Amino acid sequence: MHDKKLTFDSSKAREYFLKEISFNASPYELHEKIKDCIEDLNIIDVRKYDDYIDGHIPFAIHVPFDSLEEHIVMFEKDKLNVVYSYCPYCKMASKAAYTLADKGYPVVVLKGGYKIWCKIGYDTVKTSDN
Repeated sequence: MHDKKLTFDSSKAREYFLKEISFNASPYELHEKIKDCIEDLNIIDVRKYDDYIDGHIPFAIHVPFDSLEEHIVMFEKDKLNVVYSYCPYCKMASKAAYTLADKGYPVVVLKGGYKIWCKIGYDTVKTSDN
């Protein structure tokens, strides 16, 4: 018996992967963009506050997923908004990206989230509670 989720339709696969490529940023791409032109980005961390202060991507703004709607005016529509959450299995970043896109903001999701960023060994920042 065949798994109904598997498909041999290459045109659907092409569409899917084009969308995925267009709306995801790899950790490498974000790292390079931070070095080259951080002023063109808003990096948005949608994780919980305690996780953010324990470590986050440099220049990231903390906006917990649950309060994104009330803080959406913080972002600019002439900048690329890069959203990330915990790991490749967490859907908070995708949900946040959907919310931003729905309001007309250019947005991509960091593929792999904070966990993959750290695993690669890119710099992180810890925030003091003081």
